Amino acid sequence: MQVLIADDDTITADVIAHALRKYGYQATVVNNGLDAFELIRTGQFKIVISDWQMPGMTGLELCESIRRRRTGGYIYVILLTSYGGIDNVVCGLEAGADDFLTKPFNPTELLVRVRVGERVLALESRELMIFALAKLAESRDRETGAHLERMREYARILAEELSTTDDFSYIIDGEYVNLIYLTTPLHDIGKVAVPDRILLKEGPLNEAEFEIMKTHTTMGAKTLEEVAQHSPKAGFLQMAKDIAISHHERFDGSGYPYGIAGDEIPLCGRITSVADVYDALTSKRVYKRAYDHALAKKIILEGSGTTFDSRIVEAFLRKEAEFISVREELGDEVEYSGEGEVESQASRL
Repeated sequence: MQVLIADDDTITADVIAHALRKYGYQATVVNNGLDAFELIRTGQFKIVISDWQMPGMTGLELCESIRRRRTGGYIYVILLTSYGGIDNVVCGLEAGADDFLTKPFNPTELLVRVRVGERVLALESRELMIFALAKLAESRDRETGAHLERMREYARILAEELSTTDDFSYIIDGEYVNLIYLTTPLHDIGKVAVPDRILLKEGPLNEAEFEIMKTHTTMGAKTLEEVAQHSPKAGFLQMAKDIAISHHERFDGSGYPYGIAGDEIPLCGRITSVADVYDALTSKRVYKRAYDHALAKKIILEGSGTTFDSRIVEAFLRKEAEFISVREELGDEVEYSGEGEVESQASRL
């Protein structure tokens, strides 16, 4: 990680640079705000440590100039100041600073604050990466509407409810809920490798076509594994990979791609399975009309203990009203399809 240090006090700047380099950061030092802003425009720096008072351009003016930029992603700014008091803090925040460090400072405290900046930037990068990858897959199908938005809401609702139960409270915490909300949209990323003649086919798939369709699970996991190799710090990709590979496994072992069963299936995959099937049933697709909530609920209940983990189905029933609310807020117009059509479309769900 490259850090830009802007301070006209060379001793202070050198102390900061030495402390950061000791912990593996690359530190570049300039002695005024104008030079700092020119370097920021190169796009090389995402963390800036700036003195408040500098010639040419003050730290406040540098913050304001950074925030006026429209490109290049977010830049985390730590403002060094000898000023105390709430008024100065408010002034700095209004200018665009993210954090403050009062002189004289402890190098250890500086390191902690820089690492906070790294975490903030990592969260931004994580969400951008997830959404970009998810939209890549979704763009293949013009009729998916707000599928990704609904999917992550359904998964969040289920995970939050399961976190209150004895079976899952030790697994699911707030971070788990946040991760499944973020990564569920990547469940079908592997569909980018499925030919249009199959992905967009109107009507049931034949056996050969279905075998090709099933490869979206392994292709999705492979894609995410390759992304992870280039982003080794992006730990969230492990959950995304687990979801991609397992969301079509069935609790009784009759699913794909590996036919694993029960708790062998990652919990995130079991949660996503219920969310995915509910949304697929209640949404219009090229091969079907949308089913109403009552029919979708009936199908999910019939799959309890076989297709789905019964504990997750029970959570779905307890949160049925919230599913309906999401459907109403983010859903497409429902065109009720009778039960007779359900069986013929089962392979597509």
